[in-house]
Amino acid sequence: MKNIIVGLDIGTTKIACFIGRPGSKPGKAQIIGFGKTDSVGVEHGIVINIMQTADSIRKAVRQASEQAGYEVKEVYVGIAGQHIKSMQSQGTTVIPSDHTLITQEDVDRIREEQNRIMMGPGEEIIHIIPQSYIVDNEVLSSEISPVGVAGKCLKANFHIITGNTININNIRLSIEEAGLKVKGVVLEPIASALATLDSRDKNAGVALVDIGGGTTDIAVFSDSNIRHTSVLPMAGNSITEDIRKGCNILKGQAESLKTKFGSCLPSNTNEDEVISIPGIRNQPPREISRKTLAGIIHGRVQLILEQIEYELQLSGCKDELHAPITLTGGGSKMQHLTELCSFITGMDCRIGTPDEHLEEVTPDPNSNLRSPKLSEISDPMYSTCIGLLLYGLEHSNIEEDGAIEIKTKEEENVTDTKNTAPNIDSNDIFSDLTNMEQTNPRPKEEPIAPTTPAPTKEPHKEKGKGSKDGNKGGFGDAVSKYFAKLFMENTDSDD
Repeated sequence: MKNIIVGLDIGTTKIACFIGRPGSKPGKAQIIGFGKTDSVGVEHGIVINIMQTADSIRKAVRQASEQAGYEVKEVYVGIAGQHIKSMQSQGTTVIPSDHTLITQEDVDRIREEQNRIMMGPGEEIIHIIPQSYIVDNEVLSSEISPVGVAGKCLKANFHIITGNTININNIRLSIEEAGLKVKGVVLEPIASALATLDSRDKNAGVALVDIGGGTTDIAVFSDSNIRHTSVLPMAGNSITEDIRKGCNILKGQAESLKTKFGSCLPSNTNEDEVISIPGIRNQPPREISRKTLAGIIHGRVQLILEQIEYELQLSGCKDELHAPITLTGGGSKMQHLTELCSFITGMDCRIGTPDEHLEEVTPDPNSNLRSPKLSEISDPMYSTCIGLLLYGLEHSNIEEDGAIEIKTKEEENVTDTKNTAPNIDSNDIFSDLTNMEQTNPRPKEEPIAPTTPAPTKEPHKEKGKGSKDGNKGGFGDAVSKYFAKLFMENTDSDD
């Protein structure tokens, strides 16, 4: 089906799939299908077991397909992990003398040259993102395109993102094993930024921090351009593991403690509040105060935020960030996280939700399908997947088929009288053919006469073929006599 885009987020703790289409307004999207399942075979954002990951992908995609009424064919998938690296690069090209103005061909040429830069072994380029253009030593502002500018020398600064080839191929293999095609691979913090930021944030300068299950992804924007990207190997699962070890409980119990009672600030919790944890195999329950739990969480979250602060300093443009730090991802829902983040970074912080570029879908009264409500999907944990869908709407040719509409049996049985032939009884067809043979039989083929004529038998007389009660001869008889006469004349001349 045309205009359908699918985003697939292969995370450490979950795999999510969103099916969407362009909204009624420019820059808006409508979500018509959603599916989520536990992630199996993925660690720290890297696909380890291809078969297990493929099974999880199939489950999530099937849920989304059934809700949307479309069979998914190809997806935009996110990528993260500690193997992700970024670098700055500059390219230069001389404008041909026959080009009065810089053309799109010139811009594409300087960009394609970046594919030949030296990289480490086993790495490949994921994104080549232009940051600024310089024409004859004059820097163009971000609002001005180099296409159409008069000049003889074009320079460009690029932000290049690379990843490990094996890890990228594992993502592709798991998706292909699930019976799908990869339409595009997108760095996850770039996708999350599309879902939670707008042009004002990027123009003012903003840091996007996506705290997931296995990784914390960072993207820094300044003057509407991306300036720095990074992936940290610490996130929500690290906090859960600390709670499990500190309280000597099961992993599932530790996750429940974190999500239901966790806080990043021990000073804001009451020491008298005690949480009872069920024991294993009839053992007595364990008890832990919320203040102690907050102390365990605080230690790990502070370490993550200090690493984020270091990455902001490393970007070289922290002083240019005037919009609040945007925290998103499942780990951003931790209580008092924004307060602790502001204390460590010295900047304002907010929680980003992925509903800024979405619009509600109007229900179709003639359909049994019901699209998800915005309240159901406006959760920070879905920022990456919705951002992948928005990336697809922005960069793909939406005239291509991204999914096939699933028709019910009733719809398949309905025939279009304008486009289909009328029903004809097969018995009537054969009776018509029989009548045609009886009234206008096909003449029998006669052999061509040989060079030396041999006596031939008189042809079988039928009604309509030279018989007494028919015509004098059929067309076949005339052809046979003509060729026989012709061969006789040739034989006489040879003699």
